[in-house]
Amino acid sequence: MPKLSLPMRLVLLVAGTTLPLIIFAAGIVFNNYVQDRKDATQRVLETVRGIRLVLDAEMQRMTGGLQVLSLTNALRDRDFDGFRRIATGFLEQYGRDGVVLVADREGRQLFSSVTTDTATLPMRNNLDLVEKVFATKRPYYSNLFTGVVKKSLIVTVEVPVIRDGEVLYDISFSPPIEIFQDMIEKQLPGKDWTISIFDGEGTNFARVPNPQNTIGQRASPSLYAELFRKPEGTFATVSLEGVPLITGVARSSLTGWTVAGGIAESSLVAPLWRNLAITSVIGGVLLLVGLAFAVRMATAIARGEMLHDLLIDELNHRVKNTLAILQSITTQTFRSASRAEREKFEGRLGALAEAHNLLSQEKWQGSELQDVIARVLKPYLLSNPDRVRMFGPMVPLTPRLAVVLSMIVHEIATNAAKYGALSNDSGTVALNWEIIAQSDGRKLRMIWTESGGPHVSAPVQRGFGSRLIERSARDQLGGEATVDFLPRGVVCTVTAALEQDT
Repeated sequence: MPKLSLPMRLVLLVAGTTLPLIIFAAGIVFNNYVQDRKDATQRVLETVRGIRLVLDAEMQRMTGGLQVLSLTNALRDRDFDGFRRIATGFLEQYGRDGVVLVADREGRQLFSSVTTDTATLPMRNNLDLVEKVFATKRPYYSNLFTGVVKKSLIVTVEVPVIRDGEVLYDISFSPPIEIFQDMIEKQLPGKDWTISIFDGEGTNFARVPNPQNTIGQRASPSLYAELFRKPEGTFATVSLEGVPLITGVARSSLTGWTVAGGIAESSLVAPLWRNLAITSVIGGVLLLVGLAFAVRMATAIARGEMLHDLLIDELNHRVKNTLAILQSITTQTFRSASRAEREKFEGRLGALAEAHNLLSQEKWQGSELQDVIARVLKPYLLSNPDRVRMFGPMVPLTPRLAVVLSMIVHEIATNAAKYGALSNDSGTVALNWEIIAQSDGRKLRMIWTESGGPHVSAPVQRGFGSRLIERSARDQLGGEATVDFLPRGVVCTVTAALEQDT
């Protein structure tokens, strides 16, 4: 076997050490893609579950309002003029396009919120649903159909009017279809998502994107084939626009309607190719640099045997440096992180940004505790400011305390919105704070108390958010954080050491 020349041996040395590192980095990128896809599938399912909970809460609120109407004496006594005044108050919650109808067992309309001319009112055109209400004495929710009054696509809530154990009438309410569209638009995670609400027959009545051309259409064939197999699930589908999606569905046991949501496959594949391209470019550049350096060093060595040993040592030293640079760049570029942390990153970044915005307004001289808390809790106070009650003295905070406390309050509020008192329509939160004097200095104590939410049970394992709260309180605030999972609601206590300049 012929002996290789010195330049060729150097080239093979550089190539033999650099190429495995490039392949290793590419493997890290692909492994991240696989993990991202798995996490995206879980995120899709959690998103449709969340929207389904919002939908159920709205329909329960709507049904409860109709049941209150059904108990009015005016309706039971056929005083439809008096009932009209009461029904108007209910309709004001939903805008002018909502319609309330009252029909008898045969489907004859006895009252309409649209007109006082009851003599010309037509028959109900969904008599099967009216018959179910009279037969079972319980509320029902319709599929999408063309309303006889509105002359447009609607869904209805049907509630019985019961007197002495017998059903007298059926109250029907057709809410503005736009409220369902608004619901999913507010919950849309990003532009790469497709979200729909389907009735019991798989027909769209709210959708993003392209609602104008898809409402009233059946689900795409690939989605329709999976839509009714089980109440929840994830699978691959193709949208009505022909876009491949990772899709999740969640069916409501209350209405029989189904929320479906999907994220475009391309949103996961594109970063994969981008990261592979970056890996290839960086690796190729460093490989070329290494090869060029190897050739140059070999040429210098060939000029004289006297420098042979010295140049070989220098070559080994520089090759090691080149490999060390490549390893460092690879580690920094492709450092992986927990997907759970990434999913919560936007919310935490938003809380941090709000704290920084407030500090910027104060020219980084600090801020007041109540202002920091109000900024963080603003999204939860828009619809009902009374759900969170805050009480405590004025506490000026240094910039560091303001940032850390905003992150902690954000974590607590996020958990309450997902699982606690802010996850339903009746829960409330009391947030109180005080300054206490201790032997090691003044401390701030905040107590977050939830009530009226779902029944609470302690989690099997602590999540990242709980660890973030505890470690931030201990390591950055010089205090501690405790969480008590009481059946009536979570109680979280956070203490923080106040710095001298506060």
